[in-house]
Amino acid sequence: MTAKLELLTPQNSQLIFIDHQPQMAFGVQSIDRQALKNNVVALAKAAKVFAIPTTITTVETESFSGHTYPELLAVFPEAPLLERTSMNSWDDKKVRDALAANGRKKVVVSGLWTEVCNNSFALCAMLEGGYEIYMVADASGGTSKEAHDYAMQRMIQAGVVPVTWQQVLLEWQRDWARRESYDAVMSIVKEHSGAYGMGVDYAYTMVHKAPERVSHGPTLAPVPAV
Repeated sequence: MTAKLELLTPQNSQLIFIDHQPQMAFGVQSIDRQALKNNVVALAKAAKVFAIPTTITTVETESFSGHTYPELLAVFPEAPLLERTSMNSWDDKKVRDALAANGRKKVVVSGLWTEVCNNSFALCAMLEGGYEIYMVADASGGTSKEAHDYAMQRMIQAGVVPVTWQQVLLEWQRDWARRESYDAVMSIVKEHSGAYGMGVDYAYTMVHKAPERVSHGPTLAPVPAV
């Protein structure tokens, strides 16, 4: 229990994305699929900001599942995709070796489906690898709400720690005085955190008097009146 009392930090944790592929996403019924993708990409961006070692694994890409979300690949354009056949990522030596090479026992997990790939990986990684598993519930999805919920319950009973993507982001940040990551974290929050992001926009413009409009490209000349 002592190890699980330690907060997640950029120095003690690593991240794995499991099977964020279209055919797997088609079957998700436990969470809105657009919200799911939003949360997955936000978690990926958070990992990039804090230089978290990240593993991406896929299953039967060409024959069944399709290619990994392009938005996720855009965050990690150089990351290798560890292709496998087993539903359980832990069965694949490439995945086990990648996790071991990172040298961190706290593994943050985001994957599809919760009741199959996430569950089997988590239980085996804990039993055989001695890892601590932090399951990102809102960046994972199951084939029904019951499938997701009961899989989460089973994993929690076994010692998995349930978390959300924003919880992980803010745990990595921990202190707003950490200026080196502050702006990047706020950018993720404004883009992906819904009401919280809107609140940040409000504070920036109404309290801190930041410009209302931010340019994202060249300014277009006004169209002349006819």
